[in-house]
This record gives sequence, C-alpha cells and structure tokens, in this order.
Amino acid sequence: MNPLLSLAYGAVGGLASLATRVTPGGEGKLARSLAARRNLLDRYAAWGRDGRDPSRPLLWMHAPSVGEGLQARPVLELVRARRPDVQLAYTFFSPSAEAFARRLSVDFADYLPFDTAGAARAALAALRPTALVYAKLDVWPLLTREAERRGVRLGMVSATVSPSSSRNRGLARALLHDAYAAMGAVGAVGADDGARLVALGVPPGAVTVIGDTRYDQVAARARAVDRSSALLAPLASPRPTLVAGSTWPADEAVLLPAWDAIRRGVPGARLIIAPHEPTTAHLAPIEAWGRAHGIVVSRLGASGEESAEVVLVDRVGVLGELYALATASFVGGGFHDAGLHSVLEPAAFGVPVLFGPRFRNARDAVLLTESGGGVTVRDVRETTAVVTRWLGTASTAREAGAQARTLVQSGVGAAERAYTLVERLLTAS
Repeated sequence: MNPLLSLAYGAVGGLASLATRVTPGGEGKLARSLAARRNLLDRYAAWGRDGRDPSRPLLWMHAPSVGEGLQARPVLELVRARRPDVQLAYTFFSPSAEAFARRLSVDFADYLPFDTAGAARAALAALRPTALVYAKLDVWPLLTREAERRGVRLGMVSATVSPSSSRNRGLARALLHDAYAAMGAVGAVGADDGARLVALGVPPGAVTVIGDTRYDQVAARARAVDRSSALLAPLASPRPTLVAGSTWPADEAVLLPAWDAIRRGVPGARLIIAPHEPTTAHLAPIEAWGRAHGIVVSRLGASGEESAEVVLVDRVGVLGELYALATASFVGGGFHDAGLHSVLEPAAFGVPVLFGPRFRNARDAVLLTESGGGVTVRDVRETTAVVTRWLGTASTAREAGAQARTLVQSGVGAAERAYTLVERLLTAS
C-alpha cells in the first residue's frame, strides 16, 4: 500500500479507536458499536492468556455482519465436528451480529478492533491464529498485512464481487490491493466473481469456485426449525401470513400503505414485521401507524399476539425461524442504498420472496427473479398486487415458493468445498 495512503488510513482507524473511549453510550448502531469496543483489546488479551492453547492450531474467521456470519457458520461447524483439535475464533464488525456470535460454537467471539497496526498486532498476539479467513469480501488492510508478517495463512470463503462494487475502482482499489494479493486460498461464489477478485489483486492460482455456503446454512436451518417451539407455536395458524424481514423505514414507507390495501382484499391476512434495527425509534412509528389505521399491532411474545393483525418483532436473532410461518415474504433493503438483506432464508422454507428495486448487486435476488421464486416491486401499487395474489391464492404462492426452494437446494454443497479450502490453510507447511 502507498505509504501516504497507509498513514491516512491508519489515522482514521486511530480516531475511531479514540472515539470508543469518549463517546457516550446510546441505542443507535454507531453508539453501540463504539461502546462495545471499549477495553476490547483487554478482552482479547485475557482470552489469549486464559483460553488459548498454543499447542493447538487456531482458525480465526471474520464476518462483518449477520449475512456474512451465515456464510461463516457452516464452515465453523464442520471444523468443530471434524477437527476437535482446532480452536475457533470468530469476529464481527456490526452490533447486529452480536447476538448471532453468542450462539456460535466457538472458543472466542468478539468485535473486530478498528483497523490500526497496533490493534492488529495486539489481536494477533492474543489469538495466535494458524489461519485467518474472511467471509464474503471484506478484508482489512492492516490486519492482513500484520497477519502476513506473522506467517498466518490467509483466505476467503463465499467470496463475491458485484460489477458495480466500489472496490473495483479508485481509492478503495488502491487501498485493498495488497490485502487481496496476500490471500493464499479464495473460494469464489462463481467464476465471474473469481475473475473480479483476480482483478482486485488475488493471485489467480489462489482462486477456486466453491459456491456460497449460505445455501447450506439456510437449508439446514429450515430443516431443523421446531414449529412447536415457544417462539412459533403461539403464532401457528392457517391465516395467510406475510413475514417482512430486516425492513428499513424506506421499505416500510411502501409496505405499510400496501398492507392497508392488502388486508381489505385478503380477509384474515396477517403481517409479521421484523425491522432490521428494532430500536424504540424504529418500532414506535410502526405502532403509531397501526393506531392511526385501526390495526391491532402486538409485540412478539406479548399477550394477544395470536390474534393480532400485525406482529412487530422487537428483537434480533429470530427472523430465520419466523419465515417458517410465512405464506409469502418481503425482504428489506431494496428501497434504499444500504443493500438488500438475505433472500435465501425465506426461500429455504419454500416461501416466495418480494423485494424492492435496488437488488441488482444481490446475486441471489437476481437468481430468484430468473427462477420465478422472487419478484421485485417498485411502489405501493405493485406491492399490493403481488402480495394480494400470493396471500389470496395459495396455489400461486406454493408454485413460486417451490421455485425458491429449488434454487436453494441447487446451491447446497458449498460448505463442504469451503471446509476443504480451510483445511488446506490449517495444514499447509
């Protein structure tokens, strides 16, 4: 990396690290992210002292958020089952992944420090990894540089790059080139992703097409879901049900007005809505909307949820199971620029998927639209029409849902190929 660029990048990381010490706590995502990183390196050091067995190899997997975590989890589970001698460390960046990380069977899980050379050296000294593997695409330049200097083997799984990714050009490309060039083994989702990764700097010989491990993850979760659980049993019902997952206010600006029309066309229809960030600031406007339109809105698990027309999910970590209740689904993120959330989770249950127009960078959403298992909508009118058709005609929803499930099943097997790649990193001489 260019020395001046490296200096500027490190300074930004240093400022972020400083902010963890002075920023007051709060409910917002940024405030939570900063507060959670206070004394973070002390936590690393404590585990390195008390939990790290230096006689055993250690696999460190990093996944910035829940979506990437779903790609990492099948690999971690296979390593845990087949290599009990290997210790496992898992790091994440976003507060949305904190609850997800707690449920993983790993030896150490915590936030990734902000990317400075000093923090990277401290984390590496504590964990002493044999291999560091990134899920999907995010690589951290200074962490990667310091890991390479220590002889840590570097890799990626479920790696994918959209043609419009900012990493393909300008400052981002210059900043990340050396990190991608350091990768010793990269499992790309598709051949086109592999070609773009090579253009970013990954050595051509390091790239193997393995598919996307999320397919294995969501298929396994759908098979294992317990419909008699305390979460699902109270909501089990023949009512036509739309489960809307990981929604943002921009999605709700379309979905909620549409729902007011859908409920009139499909008697008994129910909406289960899980905002991406279930903060008070996000939940309160939905409840106010319900009151204004005479719609009974109940929080998940509250008295009356069974009969409520709208069930509002006020926690994270349960959406993947709630899709089991769906006749149809709406996945958030397609009406703003932050990116579409996982469309595979509902698809694995054989549920047709609806999403907004900004989906072209989401490979799975494109495949769903091509297969007939998913539909994109641009506005309230289109949303109303599609959901009314799916909820009002069970055979139509089942047919589209079958196409969605077939797509998921076609991708199963990537986890096994990713495990083989990671195993090579762990055992390379």
